Amino acid sequence: MAWILLLVAGLFEIVWAFYMKQSSGFTRLWPSVITIATMIVSFLLLSLAMRTLPLGTAYTVWTGVGAVGAFTVGVAVLGEPADATRIVAAVLIVCGLVLMRVSSTQ
Repeated sequence: MAWILLLVAGLFEIVWAFYMKQSSGFTRLWPSVITIATMIVSFLLLSLAMRTLPLGTAYTVWTGVGAVGAFTVGVAVLGEPADATRIVAAVLIVCGLVLMRVSSTQ
């Protein structure tokens, strides 16, 4: 169950990162509200997952899911560049996440 909570927390991290970008430095009301609300949910789910998962594993997976997800949303939705170096970097992050999961005893 902790892994599911952690994955969902990472998905909420992607949402808040996207809406933070849309908030234009917290100058737009609704994107700002969505950012703060999804941050709270993301942190809450992360804290619940950390009840049973080690800190290093949980935090690394949470930030990795958020980073790769935000990169993907940036490319797919916001038209950010997807050059070979950025794609390789994202793939390496995913490889690291897989290794963290495989090495975890939970």
